[in-house]
Amino acid sequence: MKLKKVILTLFILCGCFIANASHILIRMDENQSNHLKAYGIAYWVISNDVEVYWLLNYYGGSFMCKKSETIENECIIRGVSYEIIPDAKSTAILQEIANPEVNKDAIKLEKAPKIAVYSPKSKQPWDDAVTLVLTYAEIPYEVIYDDEIMQGKLNLYDWLHLHHEDFTGQYGKFYRAYRNAPWYKQQVAEFEETAKRLGFNKVSDLKLGVGIKIKEYTAGGGFLFTMCSGTDSYDIALAAEGVDICESMFDGDPADPNAQNKLDFSNSFAFKDYILDRNPMNYEFSTIDGTLLHSAIPEEKDKFTLFDFSAKWDPIPTMLCQNHETIIDGFFGQTTSYNKKYIKPEVLIMGENKALNTAKYIHGEFGKGQWTFYGGHDPGDYRHLVGDPPTDLNLHANSPGYRLILNNILFPAAKKKKQKT
Repeated sequence: MKLKKVILTLFILCGCFIANASHILIRMDENQSNHLKAYGIAYWVISNDVEVYWLLNYYGGSFMCKKSETIENECIIRGVSYEIIPDAKSTAILQEIANPEVNKDAIKLEKAPKIAVYSPKSKQPWDDAVTLVLTYAEIPYEVIYDDEIMQGKLNLYDWLHLHHEDFTGQYGKFYRAYRNAPWYKQQVAEFEETAKRLGFNKVSDLKLGVGIKIKEYTAGGGFLFTMCSGTDSYDIALAAEGVDICESMFDGDPADPNAQNKLDFSNSFAFKDYILDRNPMNYEFSTIDGTLLHSAIPEEKDKFTLFDFSAKWDPIPTMLCQNHETIIDGFFGQTTSYNKKYIKPEVLIMGENKALNTAKYIHGEFGKGQWTFYGGHDPGDYRHLVGDPPTDLNLHANSPGYRLILNNILFPAAKKKKQKT
């Protein structure tokens, strides 16, 4: 495999040299035929040790690299629109972007991040937007779960996504609707077996142990991205360290009646001062989630707006918000969005529904690392329910909602380095 990569890299570099001064420009505005696969092209190019410029706020966050016939052919095969431009034009683009008066910047993407998806190995009755879009964009990833994380393998990866998950040990709070479903019973049995095998008394203890490992990974410089219930359930689990918030149907004994007052919000990343939903029959973790607010408005009015950041002074949120649209269709999930009054003041809100006072897309730093939370389950399906078939991304190749996921995929490749010209 390594020899094959070396040969391919040499072939690409040779093509770049022969092309002598030509570049490939992949524009990411409304004229791009396949936005999602364009990210896969950028990832593929840097995987072969060829530098890519990510041109922030230039035609929707375009990509530019040295021309080679191999890269051209790959764009054609994957259906990605591109232009061949001379060296003089590429130089002019970088000079334009470098102008301090314009809100643009050029970021070098230098090393493809190694990607892990935290997901159970068994079949689940729902799909995951991140694995769907990674597969569609042809970006490689590896699936890991509790065993690998507790064995210390997390540090092998640069980027981690948390699957649709419940870190509180309450099995997604699906008890009322699905406690007799075969998949639910199988999940309970598998989780209990894993907890016992790894030396934990309860599933909630196992999930907390995993959560702490993920927290340590982030503090050490890892990039954490998560969606839907993998966001607030993770944050709640960290705040509830040492506190039993699970009722007896989940862990065999009653929850601590004073659990609410024992939460330590300083242990978590994003949220504070929320109220736990203690009813095991409710499909909800806490008051963080804004699902009920979104349920009260018609679908055509359920939108969120991306913030505009300074590319030169705030390159990180600028990268994470690159898009060809700034007003994006909303979508539901177990955790659809976040009530802004429960978001910690140091957290950066990158996308919001101002009318509902909810945030959809938030970001923060922890130690040497970064994390991003994205509310909702599937940007291509407004109400994606348990048991629904996977979304066909051929029908959503230009989805601005899915683009936000892929911005996070490429973000570690930039390593926060700004290109000066």
